[in-house]
Amino acid sequence: MISLEQTRKTFAEFFAGIGLVRLGLEQEGWSVAFANDIDEQKREMYDAHFVDLDNHFLLKDIHEIRVKAVPSVLLATASFPCNDLSLAGARMGLRGEQSSAFWGFIKVLKNLKERKPPLILIENVTGFLTSHGGKDFKMAMIALNRLGYDVDPFIIDAASFVPQSRQRLFVVGRMKSLFERQSGSQLLETESELRPPSLANFISRNPNIDWAIRKLAPPPKKRSHLQEILESLPEGAPEWWDDDRTRYLFNQMSSKHKVIAKKMIEGRTWTYGTIFRRVRNGSSMAELRVDGIAGCLRTPRGGSGRQILFKAGKGKYFARLLTPRECARLMGADDYRIAATLNQALFGFGDAVCVPVIRWIARNYLNPLVEELDTRLQNSNGKKETAVA
Repeated sequence: MISLEQTRKTFAEFFAGIGLVRLGLEQEGWSVAFANDIDEQKREMYDAHFVDLDNHFLLKDIHEIRVKAVPSVLLATASFPCNDLSLAGARMGLRGEQSSAFWGFIKVLKNLKERKPPLILIENVTGFLTSHGGKDFKMAMIALNRLGYDVDPFIIDAASFVPQSRQRLFVVGRMKSLFERQSGSQLLETESELRPPSLANFISRNPNIDWAIRKLAPPPKKRSHLQEILESLPEGAPEWWDDDRTRYLFNQMSSKHKVIAKKMIEGRTWTYGTIFRRVRNGSSMAELRVDGIAGCLRTPRGGSGRQILFKAGKGKYFARLLTPRECARLMGADDYRIAATLNQALFGFGDAVCVPVIRWIARNYLNPLVEELDTRLQNSNGKKETAVA
């Protein structure tokens, strides 16, 4: 039986990190009731921005959470670790040391019993869909079905909102007993911008999964440019690399990318690109991107994954790492209060969820579901009262 607390727009944020899911939900009328993460440095960043974590933040491994610590909420979110699902990782899948934390989330939901939230939202890399030939994603969806949820997956690229290429797979789960069931005909045409062929085909190949596919218009294309989020740092600022380090980076480029860089250098105005170092044929190469979109922010591990800004024009060129503030802007968290070391900030933002993407999901999916639930509860109670605060 659903409780009164669960009809208000409250949420529990598992794998909260630095709290960017919270930022997005709060901007669409939701209130945090509980947050959990295992990382002390992310907790420090969360505290520096929100300052209220003593009221609701639990620093603990999700496998060790006692269910009495979790309040009754309308929504539970889980941006569980992607390390073992990412194409850049070892692809251990949901059995891996990090991504197996998903099963900790399932355990929490199961132990909540009748207090399970009516709605859930999970997020991960698109590699989740293909991990172990799709077996991991299928297992995850069936596990949610067994807990009473039907499921709806879709993919959103943050580039629709910010100048960062960041595709992520989201799944909304609804408690089946509280929402109207879909007919089979609603699953016949699932392919769309948010459900590309790979995802639509997975859905059609797995009719045994309880799907609840909702028709969604794609996000509006708000194409912003990398240059718009950059901090204005003078040429002598310490963030810019010295000549030797910058020249070494240039020499790591392939001949194709050097041609592009030289055209930028010869330009009359400053132009910008981003660089990631990648290992190609056993050698570290600097790969330049100049379409006005930054590559996907990553977590810096052992010095890798740190995105480099390349500025060129007027016969000169410069290079430096993206600053924490620029990373915050790329995640749609422009005003986030940052009190952290460079690597700590890069790790926090690189491991987070893009704020305007969450806002779009809340506005176009979660909030309408809440309205539907509210209407259904009113009808079932025979009362006309507002259940959602």
